[in-house]
Parts: sequence; C-alpha cells; structure tokens
Amino acid sequence: MSTEGRTARTPSRETLSDPAYQAFLVLRTVFTVAPIVFGLDKFANLLTDWPGYLAPWINDIVPGSGQDAMYVIGVIEIVAGIAVALIPRYGALLVAAWLAGIIVNLLTLSGFYDVALRDFGLLVAALALARLATKYAPARHSS
Repeated sequence: MSTEGRTARTPSRETLSDPAYQAFLVLRTVFTVAPIVFGLDKFANLLTDWPGYLAPWINDIVPGSGQDAMYVIGVIEIVAGIAVALIPRYGALLVAAWLAGIIVNLLTLSGFYDVALRDFGLLVAALALARLATKYAPARHSS
C-alpha cells in the first residue's frame, strides 16, 4: 500500500494505534474543550460562583468587580483552549502557565487547597501534552 497520498496531518494506522499518540489526542481534546467550556461559564456562572474563587488581594488589584475579572479570565481561558487546538505545543504551555497562576491564587485563598492540588495535577498533564506535541504536532516552520 502506498503512502504517497498521505499528508503530515493524516496519521498512519500505526500512529493511531500508538498509546503515546492516543494519550496526546486525549490530552489535546481535554485541554481544548475544558478551558473553552470553563471560559464560557465565567460569563454565565452556571457551574459555580466564579468570583468566589478570586483571592481578595487579586480582586483588590484588578480594576472593576470580581465578576469583571472573571469576564477577562473567561476570555483568556477561551483563547488558551483555541491555542491548544491550533498549536498544542505552545497552547499547552500557555495552559500550564495559566494553571500556575490559578494555583498561586488558590493557595492564597484559604479553603481551596484541594482545588490547588487538583490544578497542579492538571498543570503536569498540560506539560505532558506540550512534550507529546513536540512529536505528534511539531511546530511548522516555513523554509
């Protein structure tokens, strides 16, 4: 069987059965969908009252109300999800950095240490996605 018609964007049958590639697809999907969904919810507050997760010291330095900050945060999360979809190698690093900021916020907000620990696990998973993307979605350079 010839692979001449196969492009770099079409994975081979062998690649599709590779557990590392499957892990890449799962992580890429989750880190695309979750930030977009949570970002959109910052505008609706259906899942939770998001301003309640904002540390007072951060609320004091951002202009406007806590909900105004959540609108900006929502946009950033949506952009991060789109970045993972389009350029997972760098989008995953953006998500990891964002999660680091969330962790700092939560560690300075009493009572959310369990959520900070969960977000640390997500940060590690985002870093794993960035590493897997170096193999399965390498950066395209024009030569």
